[in-house]
Amino acid sequence: MKKKFKKLIDVKSIVTLILTFVFSILSLKNKISSEQFQMIFTTVIAFYFGTQHEKIQKRFQRSEENVNIEK
Repeated sequence: MKKKFKKLIDVKSIVTLILTFVFSILSLKNKISSEQFQMIFTTVIAFYFGTQHEKIQKRFQRSEENVNIEK
């Protein structure tokens, strides 16, 4: 449980959550249009999940390399 919480509270997660909150407020106050919000939010979320996916792929490749070395 602590590991999951620790992973959630990394810098990218915090930045993603803050940006989501800030741009949601700006959109609700009509400071930015819904199109602008959608573009910004999509970019932030795509970047966040893209980097998460990359991290998982690197771990998977390392674990495969370790298995091949042990054989």
